[in-house]
Amino acid sequence: MRQLKIPAAFMRGGTSNAIVFHQEDLPEDRELWSEIFIAAIGSPDPYGRQLNGMGGGISSLSKVCVVGTPTRPDADIDYTFAQVAVREAKVEYGGNCGNMSAAMGPFAVDEGMVRAQGEQAVIRIHNTNTSKIIEAHFDIDDHQAAVDGDYELPGVGGTGSALRLDFLEPGGAITGELLPTGNTVDILETPSLGQVEASIVDAAALCVLVEAKTVGLIGDELPADLEANPEALRLLQEVRGAAAVKLGLIDSMEEALARATNRPSVGFVSAAQSATTLTGDGLTAADGDVTARMISMGDPHRALPGTCSTCLAVASQVDGTLVHRNTRPGENGDVRLMHPSGILHAAAHVRREGNGWFAEKASLYRTQRRLFDGFVYLSAAAVPKYRAYLEGHAEAAE
Repeated sequence: MRQLKIPAAFMRGGTSNAIVFHQEDLPEDRELWSEIFIAAIGSPDPYGRQLNGMGGGISSLSKVCVVGTPTRPDADIDYTFAQVAVREAKVEYGGNCGNMSAAMGPFAVDEGMVRAQGEQAVIRIHNTNTSKIIEAHFDIDDHQAAVDGDYELPGVGGTGSALRLDFLEPGGAITGELLPTGNTVDILETPSLGQVEASIVDAAALCVLVEAKTVGLIGDELPADLEANPEALRLLQEVRGAAAVKLGLIDSMEEALARATNRPSVGFVSAAQSATTLTGDGLTAADGDVTARMISMGDPHRALPGTCSTCLAVASQVDGTLVHRNTRPGENGDVRLMHPSGILHAAAHVRREGNGWFAEKASLYRTQRRLFDGFVYLSAAAVPKYRAYLEGHAEAAE
């Protein structure tokens, strides 16, 4: 049976890679999208390598983005994000990817969807997953998004042109509330640890965060250390499950432990401390303001997910959260997040509003690059619903 093909680009945004589709090249029926994305990425793969598709075997390399004409008058483009599981035939649309958000404005400019005037573009991106606006600020080079530059992004080899992402009013992206429970710290009931302190914060991403010591960790662990510590990973999944149950996202802890998901994402924080990065470089406590590690789709992240970085930055400015408790005070909302690949510079502007908090904006810097474009090929046997859709449209055309 022949293969099917769809026009696409393959792009890096921040510390992630993704297939990027024009929405007009996909079926109007979004029920068919997941089947296409799973086949294109190469899931499910029991070996965890996704060699039969475009994925790279970890959550940050198993992503799909769709860009289309805006459905809001205050946006230049619509952008929908899809997280594809590696070992399961599952796609999540419940959140955004901050890293891949960095590639969406440049994609729109380079594809001629938005005309950039002058030496810098400001593209307003409507993320349909969260109904939030993100502003991408980036340089223009000969009418295209600039790629070359001297900005070094930890977790990505080489340098590139710095791009600033401003997440506007990021609070409540998933639940509608910056602090979904109304508390800066909640007591969660877990099967193994009993009651634990956690901060549940929803700013660009919905995250549940604990202190490293809560799950028997120091905080400076690298991904390989965590992968070699299944007990700690299980405890973190219990924390995630307890938060999901508390928020009404799932019904039981058993359901939470049965599958990997980022609803919510789970991570742990500690004070700024000396550490070794994935490249073997050393960091001192003075290099950062707070140490953070995140788990994505059940696997330790090699850096920090972009939207989770936004959430951490916001949480660091909200007095009373566990992140704020462990963050060295800075100026103007700036915060240096220490992660396995180095330091991420972010900023968040929050204010008290009544008895609660309001997040005005959170910003971080990324780089991006188009890696190639053309067509992504799908095994026809892997997409029976999409194949039937195409056959039906061909018959209708005749």
